[in-house]
Amino acid sequence: MKFNRRDVLKSIGGVCSAAAFARFAKAQKTFVATRESLQSYQVPDWFRDAKFGIWSHWGPQSAIEAGDWYARNMYIQGQPQYDYHVQTYGHPSKVGYKDLMNVWKADKWDPEHLMGLYKKAGAKYFFSMGVHHDNFDLWDSKYTRWNSVKMGPKKDVVGLWAAAARKNGLRFGVSEHLWISYKWFAVSHASDKTGSLAGVPYDGINAEFADLYHDADCAKYAAKLDWNDDGIPESWRKHYLDRMTDLIDKYQPDLLYTDGHLPFEEYGLKMVAHLYNVSAQKHGGVTEAVYNSKEASDCATATCVLDHERGVSDAISTNPWQTDTCIGQWHYKRGQRYKSAKKVVDLLTDIVSKNGNLLLNFPLPSSGELDFEEMETLNGITKWMEVNSEGIYSSRPWKIYGEGPSTEVAIKAGNFNEDKRHDFTAEDIRFTTKGNTLYAFVQGCPKDEAVVKALGLASPQQPGKIQKVEVLGYNGNVTWKQEDAALKVQMPAEKLSDIGLTLKVQLS
Repeated sequence: MKFNRRDVLKSIGGVCSAAAFARFAKAQKTFVATRESLQSYQVPDWFRDAKFGIWSHWGPQSAIEAGDWYARNMYIQGQPQYDYHVQTYGHPSKVGYKDLMNVWKADKWDPEHLMGLYKKAGAKYFFSMGVHHDNFDLWDSKYTRWNSVKMGPKKDVVGLWAAAARKNGLRFGVSEHLWISYKWFAVSHASDKTGSLAGVPYDGINAEFADLYHDADCAKYAAKLDWNDDGIPESWRKHYLDRMTDLIDKYQPDLLYTDGHLPFEEYGLKMVAHLYNVSAQKHGGVTEAVYNSKEASDCATATCVLDHERGVSDAISTNPWQTDTCIGQWHYKRGQRYKSAKKVVDLLTDIVSKNGNLLLNFPLPSSGELDFEEMETLNGITKWMEVNSEGIYSSRPWKIYGEGPSTEVAIKAGNFNEDKRHDFTAEDIRFTTKGNTLYAFVQGCPKDEAVVKALGLASPQQPGKIQKVEVLGYNGNVTWKQEDAALKVQMPAEKLSDIGLTLKVQLS
């Protein structure tokens, strides 16, 4: 639908400035399921300002507490989870994934309590997993009996997370991993290759459970997992869109994340257009929803926000983007070692300095209660954010993202590269800005002084003459000097942090 200024004047009965007309036209935008239509999408300011979200990647597979991809790996002879399953539950020809749903109890799950902790830790948005590759919906699904209301905890997990997030003032998102399930779950149609039960089919071949394990035709994908749409039948594509539409209509999420690229072209485009249009209906005609894809070409024209799984960027990005990562494995695993609070903060400041957001998963066990080690990491993040988050929220990148040894190691932007960089030290610095205020995140605790070369009078970044320097969290005045080569700031006698500190610098 197109408007001109004369039409607008008639409708509102007054003078219409160019800016007012632009806002009116934007508010009247209805997206259709084409890439051309979605190119007019604009990433909402709330997402650009939020910077930090927390994710609950939690479902029936988490209840086994044996790590990632249990529902698939239990059907692959030789995998540790296959061995664990046989020893604990029985052979997958007799006891399959369908029989494990009710292991998930969620008996100590308190979403409002957890949301309070996540809000205190500085999260501005929260994600619930909606459905993983295991084909099990975590809401009261119209289109499958395999859901958390009918089985397992018998609770509307997505709905209860949504209510808790919104009650605490957080934006609410949902992740979907469903599209690839047709191939991912094909191993349930296979059998052992060796041993006394070699050739005996796993329980996925039972037609009674085809609505969980998929039809017999999927068995051709059991040997190799190709992460693409090729060969997935039209019936599954339509079913996928039905379930995603149901999810959007029920919960009207502020964010929707796909684990992969925008799937099934026309069906995926219908899903995203519907997400954006539902958001506009909710927010006075302006789309405030965000869709995340991991495929750069999907988001190249700002139709969505690019997501890097466990990955970081190598430079400041023109468009906002996101890293999704986890303090441990995606699904809960007993005995897992977690990222420290410092590791998380180092990731956060690096990502934000490059125009990105961090989405961090805390894996929940079957009970739904964070374990002791997870609470240690969460408390460390909370303590740092209480002092330093001023330089995170609503900030924008500076002329350069940072300096120090960590900037001298070339890491190509993409997925699964977060562990390829060296640990940050007090020599590593990241920058953000708000107007004439620059925040320099020192990624460690200097013994005597912090040295910031980019803020020297003769620096190539030409910062100009500095007016004032503060250290966030320190009430006293600090001694500082801006020389040609660098800004040098004497550290307070008291130790302010075990993680790092932030210089608040007023530029002229």
